[in-house]
Amino acid sequence: MIDLLVAGAGPAGAATAIRAAMAGLDVVVVEPREAPIDKACGEGIAHSAVEYLARLGVELTGRPFYGIRYLDGSRCVDARFRAGPGLGVRRTELQRGLHDRLAALGVPVLRERVGTVRQSAEAVTAAGITARYLAAADGLHSPVRRQLGLGATGRPGEVRRGLRQHYAIKPWTDLVEVYWSSLGEAYVTPVSSSTVGVAVLTAERGSLAAHLQAFPRLQARLEEASAVSGVLGAGPLRQRVRRRVAGRVLLVGDSAGYVDALTGEGIAVALRTSAELVRCVAADRPEDYEAAWRRVSRECRLLTASLLWARNRSLLAPRIVPAAAALPGVYGAIVNRLA
Repeated sequence: MIDLLVAGAGPAGAATAIRAAMAGLDVVVVEPREAPIDKACGEGIAHSAVEYLARLGVELTGRPFYGIRYLDGSRCVDARFRAGPGLGVRRTELQRGLHDRLAALGVPVLRERVGTVRQSAEAVTAAGITARYLAAADGLHSPVRRQLGLGATGRPGEVRRGLRQHYAIKPWTDLVEVYWSSLGEAYVTPVSSSTVGVAVLTAERGSLAAHLQAFPRLQARLEEASAVSGVLGAGPLRQRVRRRVAGRVLLVGDSAGYVDALTGEGIAVALRTSAELVRCVAADRPEDYEAAWRRVSRECRLLTASLLWARNRSLLAPRIVPAAAALPGVYGAIVNRLA
């Protein structure tokens, strides 16, 4: 019997497995998708997450960025990082770095579906493997979460989704840009010296090309650029979870609950919570994980939920960028707190 079975080899699952192996635990990963796994996301990794990945021994190639810029139709406000740069990284490159580290540590990654989860007081079995614990890192629409009835319903609201595509163009800034409009937000992340990733978050239906019409300043930038990847989508983004522990099963990453991608902190939160999961498994105290998860993710959840609340209010949404421009110190402090 192994110590930990990890369902999912995305960033949360891979980081959990790497951390567990470094802690001396016997760990196996099951993942049905072929590596490297791609996903529609902003592809900007905060400085704290870059440092954490380096401590895990994960080597990445990307494009540093030095802050966040908010823009609307007429205003622009910058917040530069004080602690150090973040890193724009293609999702596939991030996955390669994580998988290379798993291979270096000798962690098996099996092309299997987790299937039915069965557990007793002493063990949990899934995908034909018995372990002391199972870490479910199987994404926004986690089959393990659904199977165990850990999802929660909430008041109906806007269903937001994301679309992402890459363009061949030299980055025109060393910042991640966030364009705001009545449709939603468009994120531009430099991921190499010749490529930017563009991700649009919105509750509206439609193609990425149609959505970009709501951001004329960005559309003008991309007018001569050619697409160098297909369009990927993700969503609905909001995922409510009643609890993150069920016996010997612990949820981590997007499967553990998700507010929105507005602040771009998904990877950083996944890394921090994966460390707490491994700590609880190593101590044989799964009951401690729920409180630990809430503690380390609290600030990001509150800030993201507050910003999303304002975004969803017709009177407040147009004032977000003007407020950031009028209070650059406050805006900068929030950005640096998240970074």
